[in-house]
Amino acid sequence: MAPGAVECEGVSGCGGDPALSAPPAMRLPETPFRSPALAALDAVARALLAPGFWALNRLLDLRPTTAERRRRSPCGWCRGCAAWALAGPALAVLLLLSLPVAALGLLLWLPLQAARSPFLYQHTAAAPPAEPWDLRQPRTFTFLSANLCLLPSGLAKFSNLGQTPQRAADIARRLVPAAPDPDSDRAGLMEPRHRGANGYGGTLRAERSVALEMPEVEAPVMETPTTETPEPEPEPPLSERFPPDADVLCLQEVFDAAAAACLRRRLGRVFPHVISEVGTGGLRRGRLRLLGSGLFLASRFPVLAAAFRSFPNGAREDAMADKGLLMVQVQLGSARHRRIVGYIGCTHLQAPAGDGAVRDAQLTLALRWLQQFQQERERSGDVVAFDVLCGDLNFDNCSRGDQLNQRHQLFELYQDPCRQGPGQDEPWAIGTLLNYLEIYEEPVSTPEKMKRTLSSPGGRCRFLAGPILASGLPDTAFPGPWRGRRLDYAMFRPRPPLRTDVAAVSFITRLATCSDHLPVALSLHVGPGAP
Repeated sequence: MAPGAVECEGVSGCGGDPALSAPPAMRLPETPFRSPALAALDAVARALLAPGFWALNRLLDLRPTTAERRRRSPCGWCRGCAAWALAGPALAVLLLLSLPVAALGLLLWLPLQAARSPFLYQHTAAAPPAEPWDLRQPRTFTFLSANLCLLPSGLAKFSNLGQTPQRAADIARRLVPAAPDPDSDRAGLMEPRHRGANGYGGTLRAERSVALEMPEVEAPVMETPTTETPEPEPEPPLSERFPPDADVLCLQEVFDAAAAACLRRRLGRVFPHVISEVGTGGLRRGRLRLLGSGLFLASRFPVLAAAFRSFPNGAREDAMADKGLLMVQVQLGSARHRRIVGYIGCTHLQAPAGDGAVRDAQLTLALRWLQQFQQERERSGDVVAFDVLCGDLNFDNCSRGDQLNQRHQLFELYQDPCRQGPGQDEPWAIGTLLNYLEIYEEPVSTPEKMKRTLSSPGGRCRFLAGPILASGLPDTAFPGPWRGRRLDYAMFRPRPPLRTDVAAVSFITRLATCSDHLPVALSLHVGPGAP
């Protein structure tokens, strides 16, 4: 068994539907440390680190966001500069004074991380369980992937965000699905308008016929050539709401511990099974890692097994975080004593634009780990309903600087509904990375306004981040059409004998002003029959 993996073995009812409302019998780790003594030492280490962390975070937090700058009047600017001039030196002095204590806390904290659980599991019995699935009936499963940028407030300021505690509470409220509309059981997802090839997300264009009325003239009648009116650019499948029937949430950049706790409390009311605080810090392969992976997963279905594998090749600023791949096996039901299971992978790859080779190696590792995990967890007779990979891959399918990653073999196994091929997306797909300096502007200040703005080419050109070169600089010679950088993915791999069809895809504006990414929702229709 791989490190950090826990599997449900010999669970009473594990092969039957009653298990869908119960937590795994072989419990996934619910506390960071198995030993109370180690937990106490970790608490002491964190207490020693707290003053220095607080001072550094507050010092970085003095940097204003564009919204904070705009709210300040000329007099406010003077007061703000005066406050910065007073608070900055005071915080710097406090940081220097706390360094000896922080160094002692760090020396105590580092070795403890080797004994820390790779993730925390939460089961909420009060949350409504998912309905067992009868294989004879088709079923739709919905997955959501979102980068929340929930770093400590000082670090979030580098993305023009901040106030992480307040944002975490706001995001948690927005993420919890509301009751669906009575007229639609797929609220928050854009349904296909047509069945057929590439008919995802309501993106197929209706065929147009143009009738030209000719004036009545006497013979001879001259034949007038007709020209077809150019078809308009398809409207992107944008939604200002999250799908209320989402089955699995795959979140990234939930680095802040208090933010993770807030999400656990709120999401636990709807999703009985939550995995958070994924990844550990400490010295790993000679590198100091101060942050976890930031990955967070919430599921309506019972978790049978979970494993986390960290990337060994993190570079530059990303080496400070334990980025990797979270793999989860869930149980959807049973049929004739055969388990019906699903697999979900959640990941976040190397961020700097020039590190395409690092991302390429991480994609190869992720593909290998996913295959190993599934081979180790599957039992003879298991029926696999879905195999989904979600996350922020930190490369797009339009930038010339990302060509190496666009051609990775991962896309030969996993299908990306938004992609036609290397370097070419579907005409309705748009970028998910916002122009972080513009996220507080009036046209994108609410979910409804952002949806309306990003529905137009001009709005996308202004408020979405544009294609880049390998150096990370903007690609001013990009040939177009310009749709923005799509960094956030929700992909799937068909698993016969069941048939898997894409029911809907949606780019969601619900997190306006709360994140610099657009969440992505993928809905899969799974049922019997060969594709």
